[in-house]
Amino acid sequence: MARISPIFLTGLAVIWAALAQAEYMIYKDATKPLNSRIKDLMSRMTLEEKIGQMTQIERNVASAEVMKDYFIGSVLSGGGSVPSKQASAETWIDMVNEFQKGALSTRLGIPMIYGIDAVHGHNNVYKATIFPHNVGLGATRQPELVKRIGAATALEVRATGIPYVFAPCIAVCRDPRWGRCYESYSEDPKLVQVMTEIVPGLQGDIPANSSKGVPFVAGKTKVAACAKHYLGDGGTTDGINENNTQISRHGLLSTHMPGYYNSIIKGVSTIMVSYSSWNGVKMHANRDMVTGFLKNILRFRGFVISDWEGIDRITSPPHANYSYSIQAGISAGIDMIMVPNNYKEFIDGLTSHVKNKVIPMSRIDDAVKRILRVKFVMGLFENPLADKSLVNELGSQEHRELAREAVRKSLVLLKNGESADEPLLPLHKKASKILVAGSHADNLGYQCGGWTIEWQGLSGKNLTSGTTILTAIENTVDPSTEVVYKENPDADFVKSYNFSYAIVVVGEPPYAETFGDSLSLTISEPGPSTIQNVCGSVKCVTVIISGRPVVIQPYVSLMDALVAAWLPGTEGQGVADVLFGDYGFTGKLPRTWFKTVDQLPMNVGDRHYDALFPFGYGLTTDPTKTI
Repeated sequence: MARISPIFLTGLAVIWAALAQAEYMIYKDATKPLNSRIKDLMSRMTLEEKIGQMTQIERNVASAEVMKDYFIGSVLSGGGSVPSKQASAETWIDMVNEFQKGALSTRLGIPMIYGIDAVHGHNNVYKATIFPHNVGLGATRQPELVKRIGAATALEVRATGIPYVFAPCIAVCRDPRWGRCYESYSEDPKLVQVMTEIVPGLQGDIPANSSKGVPFVAGKTKVAACAKHYLGDGGTTDGINENNTQISRHGLLSTHMPGYYNSIIKGVSTIMVSYSSWNGVKMHANRDMVTGFLKNILRFRGFVISDWEGIDRITSPPHANYSYSIQAGISAGIDMIMVPNNYKEFIDGLTSHVKNKVIPMSRIDDAVKRILRVKFVMGLFENPLADKSLVNELGSQEHRELAREAVRKSLVLLKNGESADEPLLPLHKKASKILVAGSHADNLGYQCGGWTIEWQGLSGKNLTSGTTILTAIENTVDPSTEVVYKENPDADFVKSYNFSYAIVVVGEPPYAETFGDSLSLTISEPGPSTIQNVCGSVKCVTVIISGRPVVIQPYVSLMDALVAAWLPGTEGQGVADVLFGDYGFTGKLPRTWFKTVDQLPMNVGDRHYDALFPFGYGLTTDPTKTI
């Protein structure tokens, strides 16, 4: 019998031990408790790997190689950032999986998380269902509807291989001059609070035995959500974007915080910090509010993410002292930084701060634990790669019907005839000849608003699939009714055609963020002249397409009926459904409609409250079978 060398046996034992270790790691075992998995993985990670997890980069600077070399924890698409123009769901999936394979090829194989702004449906993606913006959903007063929209949005986002959305925006917009006001459900914190029902729509219903503050995502048809922008984003002076919210601590907590209480109770996975300041202190550098209040008092256990270049903007001008910005942002308690482009500078700067003991290792560990907690809860370790089983959910007919329902319920009837005895609405479907006019009647981009295909939105009809309001009207009237469309007719044209009535559709052009800040809040030209030419000559209903109340007091007396349609999205048929009486008007103003901009800010409950149409106002009509 041949003698077995002790060296051979020792070598074999080492190989077996290595194999056993390779085969079994606690963090890879889905049956193990969440905290055990986090602890095990954390114990294996180097500083380089930890800082990689805290780094979120834009897809246009990402590659499988970058993911692997820098241990990148997250990738995002900024507004309008797509793999290719009109990319299919399959193209999105292939891109996301390519980045993911890079992350999985690292020593520990920690999956990355891909995030995207899906703020009114999956709005960056061609042929996705575009739902009404939040201001319109606020007008519905229906949290159950918003929850269904969240669930539909989650399916469409997952259809493209993405598991994380930067939504909902739970801002309380206190001044319509703010360019993000349409992203806010209401000026009333209580209404914003009930609309946080979108969180379980996106993520799934939190289990009954779940601890408060712990993130929750219910599997592969749901996405991680992000409540934003913490805190006071909607309260800045004169509605200036990213500016300063001057308010007492009590005012901040009672007006701007309630939506966060509810979102955290419902298991929201992440919270995004606001660009804005509170009483002169940048929220991205506010340790008292991010660590002290959000993490320690509210016991939020998900991760806190910066906004796009959010830490850069701690200084003025931005990026003037990036080393300080890194220190201030991370020390405040931000866990993941949306860098998004200069990731090497960020990684080097943070590494230097830790090695020089400017930032303690305990702060890095807190951040990474939170990021890993969300990734484990989402099931990313078990299912890191997206499959193509949900591609048919993108822009599905069922979701378009839901969006159409949301449009119907979001419409607010502000005027209907000179008296209740002589209403114009619902309109007769069978009329000899009707006029449709206005810059927004046949413009899909305008009715969708900002954050649609492109960050700032687009004009025209070819940006994505949908139904313009003109097409919806043509689909709804009796076949014998002649529909004449003229964008900006003069009064002589209107008078010479003997129209039964006219529908004027005007409003604001698309915008997002600072580009939407406005001190005048006027309807864009030639809207006012269209109203005067048409409504001065024939019975008319004016439909306003806008992200907020706008100046209409000078024109209300000219109109027989007035409808606030907000930014309804792709399903314009919902507008015609209600104009022609297939459904009744039920929407109520989620915002105060001012008389003049000099009154602003003016919100419900203010001592000096003199609205053109008050918060909660909205006439109703009954559905009718008009002939």
